Amino acid sequence: MKTYIVVVALSFFSLVPVGYAAAQVAGSTRLGVAVEEMKTVALGWSAKKQVLGQPVYNEQNQKVGTIADLIIAPDTAVSFVIIGAGGFVGVGRHDVAIPVTQLNQKDGKFILPGATKDSIKALPKFEYARK
Repeated sequence: MKTYIVVVALSFFSLVPVGYAAAQVAGSTRLGVAVEEMKTVALGWSAKKQVLGQPVYNEQNQKVGTIADLIIAPDTAVSFVIIGAGGFVGVGRHDVAIPVTQLNQKDGKFILPGATKDSIKALPKFEYARK
């Protein structure tokens, strides 16, 4: 009887796909993250802890704004950072959308090369779509 249980258990585990860390399946949709994807996740930025509310500087170490939001495209890529410039406690702030590819990180700071407060304020104001 014990041999039968061991054979059944081993047969079951041979059907589980290799490469998924705690992958969950509902119907035919895979939930969770593959082991290979987990490496990318671990090296990424935490929006809550490391991105939102962080100051943005230019290459002269002058603060040009603050990261107010991230825009995630339908393909799951982070496409834009919303940077707020000017204002006081959010009042009068001028939010602009900047492609995330233009933002760099150096020595723990977010750098937007070539930016100034005036150049950010000169960009078209970002407004959320109304639904």
